[in-house]
Amino acid sequence: MSEKVISDYNGYDYKKDFWEDKDREYEDQADRMAIRRLLPKRMEKFADIGGGYGRLANEYLKRAHKVYIFDYSKTELQQAKEIYGDKIETKAGDIYKLPFRDNELDGLMMVRVTHHLKELDKAMAELYRVLKPGGVAVVEVANKRTLPKMARFITGRSKVNPFDKKVANYKEIAKDGFYNYHPKYVEEIFARLGFKTERVLSVSNFRSKTLKKVIGTNRLVKMEETAQKTLAPIRFAPSIYYKLRKPEE
Repeated sequence: MSEKVISDYNGYDYKKDFWEDKDREYEDQADRMAIRRLLPKRMEKFADIGGGYGRLANEYLKRAHKVYIFDYSKTELQQAKEIYGDKIETKAGDIYKLPFRDNELDGLMMVRVTHHLKELDKAMAELYRVLKPGGVAVVEVANKRTLPKMARFITGRSKVNPFDKKVANYKEIAKDGFYNYHPKYVEEIFARLGFKTERVLSVSNFRSKTLKKVIGTNRLVKMEETAQKTLAPIRFAPSIYYKLRKPEE
């Protein structure tokens, strides 16, 4: 790999250990809701970049004629193949050197990946390269500008400033993840590469263990349905979803 691997999921059962054994039903449903809203209804060739074991595959399998799941982890890709068989084709490799031709894909998505990327601009340049003119990329970004992070900074409990555009590098992955980004920072990258931002959603707005206990997952999902569009302009959620289009030549 051309850059140091931030998180290597080879040998790690991400499906069981992270999703099935943890209370993340709300987060899963929030992701799916956003994807259904943003992905094109019909695509010829589509790739799930960093798609792992294909957690979200049921949201795009019926929308594309040819589906690829790309990931660094061969463990995750093997699980994906066991689950979906001939419905998908898997590709392993380096996100900074994607194994797709220039202008090959009609659509792609990259969800829960950006917090692993030391050089987001290089990864986004690869997405732009492999996407056809007129094609759509749905990209989820780990947001540093959330209300809890603002509160911790203002009260002195955190030295990470959520208001500036500097990339936040968190070392405690179990607690904070790795890289979080200010929305303006990533939006400047998109614009510089040539992407046109068509739509923005605020996702996982109620990601809180306390809220899950007090309100319950089902109610939070219903609240999320309205909040994704309503709160998009202020971009305060842990995940910000972008629908990006590569302009026609």
